[in-house]
Amino acid sequence: MATAETVELGPPHEPKEASIEAFKYLSLDIKKVLVHLRHTHNKHESKYFAAVSSLSDRDLVAFDESDLVLVRAGMSSYGLHLFGKLRLPKSDGGYIHVRMFVGGESENKVVKLHSIYNEEKELPDGSKTFRAILSKDDPLEWFDT
Repeated sequence: MATAETVELGPPHEPKEASIEAFKYLSLDIKKVLVHLRHTHNKHESKYFAAVSSLSDRDLVAFDESDLVLVRAGMSSYGLHLFGKLRLPKSDGGYIHVRMFVGGESENKVVKLHSIYNEEKELPDGSKTFRAILSKDDPLEWFDT
């Protein structure tokens, strides 16, 4: 299994053609998963999507490849691990981070959405913060979930 310890991510950079193609291929999956995550989290902990609570599902997913603003990539023995920062254009400065995977040879290429970042942090006082919507300034780093 690929981890931050076994795959070295390159520095953040603007998306290149291969990253844009992978994103375009997965765009519908990303939109479906994002809406599903929102509905699931809203049943249990609405703070994950509080930053976009005023947006409809349609507006939440009103992004395309031009909104993929930053990527980081790393190779493992079985493929390319691709992390992307995606602007949510109908939001007030919101972004999501997505993790994608591209593996196999050109005729047997596999392109998969691994996950969309969401976090639960425990603060020193024991309270917790929850978020799935990030800001432009949040660093694009390796994540598993």
